[in-house]
Amino acid sequence: MQRLGVSTDDEREAAIEAASMAIRRGELVVLPTDTVYGIAADAFSVEAVQALLDAKNRGRDMPPPVLVSAATTLDALAVGVPDYARALIEKFWPGPLTIVCRQQTSLQWDLGETRGTVAVRMPDHEVALAVLERTGPLAVSSANLSGRPAAVDADQAETMLGDRVEVIVDAGSSPGADASTIVDCTGAQGRILRRGALSLDDLNTVLEPLGARLTDDG
Repeated sequence: MQRLGVSTDDEREAAIEAASMAIRRGELVVLPTDTVYGIAADAFSVEAVQALLDAKNRGRDMPPPVLVSAATTLDALAVGVPDYARALIEKFWPGPLTIVCRQQTSLQWDLGETRGTVAVRMPDHEVALAVLERTGPLAVSSANLSGRPAAVDADQAETMLGDRVEVIVDAGSSPGADASTIVDCTGAQGRILRRGALSLDDLNTVLEPLGARLTDDG
């Protein structure tokens, strides 16, 4: 396992390249994000996604979200994205908002028992975005063993997952300690599935002028 810092431009480039190459080889990496640290795998590698779930001791009934480097990628992954979801994306991407949409039926991947949906987020972290730009969409879950708190720095991630990943990119403490807010956007009215960094009021402030409103099932 390599643990690489990003203190200088050269270190940052080396860490991003090492993480990107590991992903291309089907291996797992730990990345910083704007919320908590994440464990990442190639979203289109069935074996890598299963390895991610196994590393966390997590079942297929809890499929990982997919991180992207640009909002425009959403339409390659999802269909029927409602207008209220696009309004939230315009306001909060990149940022701590994960949206659940109907996935494109043509996608050749297996994220677990998704029931035809995909959860997508664009993180607001330059290192994560740089890796995503080189690898394409990544399956990323919080860097922790199932049932334990998500890692907010590389030390915590290494303690839990160091023997299960190839690369840990150490960018210091997470800028945000809360996970992303997850919003189900598969219906005519959206609903919060998991409370996180964005509150119901934050989201509805954007939607109410459009005549829309989320409910909270968090």
